[in-house]
Amino acid sequence: MRTRRRTGRQNRRNYSGKHKAHGLLFLAVTDERGNLLWISAAKPGRALDLTAARHNKICAKLRAAGLGAIGDLGFTALDDDPDNPVIITGKRAARRKPLTSAQKEANKLISRERAANEHGFADLKNWRILTKVRMNATHATTLLRSLLVLTRAEITR
Repeated sequence: MRTRRRTGRQNRRNYSGKHKAHGLLFLAVTDERGNLLWISAAKPGRALDLTAARHNKICAKLRAAGLGAIGDLGFTALDDDPDNPVIITGKRAARRKPLTSAQKEANKLISRERAANEHGFADLKNWRILTKVRMNATHATTLLRSLLVLTRAEITR
């Protein structure tokens, strides 16, 4: 999530080299209809999705709840139990080993299922106040979780 640049040395912590912008990273879990269920604490924009998921112990929490998840290719190496995965991701092509047609079809199916869940993130990004955030990550977490409650109330109306 992009944010406005803060002045001073503390600004560098939230800089994402990939997106060339200052921002905060949030992980979210949605249900099959795209309704937001959970939002993680804010991380600096430079953090990777995989690192944030490991820090929040997403796999252990999903296993304890008896749930599964579908993730993008950023979560490929997250699950430590390959026989009983809790997070299903697509396959990446290696440098000299292209994907088979079956693997490509599996990636399409996973992307199709993920598309419905992306609506939850779109609902959250509709709150324009998030683009103007210039605060500490803990305060941004509080703001985002309160917006989660407002989004749920708006959807149930």
